[in-house]
Amino acid sequence: MTVSEVAGMARLTRAQQQERTRAAVLAAARQEFADSGYADAKVDRIAERAELTRGAVYSNFPSKRALYLAVLVDAVEHAGTAPASSSPGPAEAMGAFARVWLERLPLTGDTPAGGKLQLRSLAGVFDDEPGRSALAQVTRLEALLLALALESRAPARGRRVRLAELALTLLNGVGHLADAAPGFGDPFDVARACGHLAGLDLADVWDAPHLPFVSPARRVHDAWDPPADLTDQITGRPAGLAADGVIVLLGAGRLEAAEEAVRAARPGDQITVAVVSGDPAEIGRLVRLRVGDLVECLRRVFAPDDWPPLRLVLDEGAAVASALAIPDPDDATEVAARIRGGAVVAMARGRGAAHAVTSAALEAQ
Repeated sequence: MTVSEVAGMARLTRAQQQERTRAAVLAAARQEFADSGYADAKVDRIAERAELTRGAVYSNFPSKRALYLAVLVDAVEHAGTAPASSSPGPAEAMGAFARVWLERLPLTGDTPAGGKLQLRSLAGVFDDEPGRSALAQVTRLEALLLALALESRAPARGRRVRLAELALTLLNGVGHLADAAPGFGDPFDVARACGHLAGLDLADVWDAPHLPFVSPARRVHDAWDPPADLTDQITGRPAGLAADGVIVLLGAGRLEAAEEAVRAARPGDQITVAVVSGDPAEIGRLVRLRVGDLVECLRRVFAPDDWPPLRLVLDEGAAVASALAIPDPDDATEVAARIRGGAVVAMARGRGAAHAVTSAALEAQ
C-alpha cells in the first residue's frame, strides 16, 4: 500500500469517526432537550449521555443554541414524507397546507419539553436582535414560497404574498398557544379557517417604495466559475448555477429581497436565491430549519409542477459568495448577477440589487 493510500484511509477513518461523534452528540442532545427543555438543558449532561467530553461536544457544535437547532434540522431532514402527486385548488391547498403544518402540535400526554421539540418551538431560543431579525426575514421568505405555490394554482388571481403571510401568522399563533396553553382550540377549525382565507382579496400589489431609487445594474463581462455541488432546497436536485439566469446572494437579514427578484423576473428567467450568513452555525442553521420545514409541507400538498418557480441554495460555505468575488459576506449582504453564456454580464450590490439586475435591459449587450 502506498503512502498516499494510507493517508487517504486515515482521512476516511477520521471523517467516519467525526460523523459517529456528531451522531452521538445529536442523539444525546435530542434526549436532553426532550427531558429538560432548551432553557434547562446542560451541555455537560449531553456530553455525559453521549459518553464524550464537553470539548468533543463543542468541537462539533459551538453553542447550545447551535446544537438545539441542529437537533430540529435533523428531525426535519429525516421526516421522509412522500410528495403529492397532484395539486388541489387554492382554497383546498391552503387548508391542506394548514393540516400538514398542524401535525406538529404536541399530543395529549407529551411533556412540556417534548412538546416543544415536536412543535419545533424557538421560544426563548432567539432573544437577541440578530436572531429576531433573521427570524422575521426567513418568515418573509416562507411566505413568498407559499405564495408562489398558491399562485401556480390560480395565476389569474395575482399576487398572494399577503395571504400567505396571514396564514402563517394564524398558524404560528396557534403554535404559540399550543406551547403556552396546550389543548386550547381545535386544529380542524384552524385548517378550515385557513382554507377560507384563500378567498380573501387583500389588494396585494407590488409597490415597494425604494425601488424607483435603486441604482441600475452595472454591465460587466466577468468569468463565471460557479460551485457545482450545491443543492436546490426546493426540488432536492443540483442547483445548476452554470445555467443562464439571475443569481441573488442574500444575507439572512435581507431575505425579503427575494421577492424583488421574483417580481421583476421576465418570462423564462431562472431566479436562484443563494442564502449566506456570517454566522452559519446559528443564523444559517435557523434558515435551514425554517426553509426545510416549509418546503417539506409544500411538497406534501403541491405536485412538483406547482412548486415555487425559483431555485433556493443555502450557501453555508460561502462558495457562491466566493464565485461572485464577495470575500466577507454577512447578514446584510445583497448582491445580484445575471449569468449569460457562461459569463457574468450584469452585477449590482446593496439594497435593491436583486431588482436592479433582474429588471435590467441587456438585450444590446
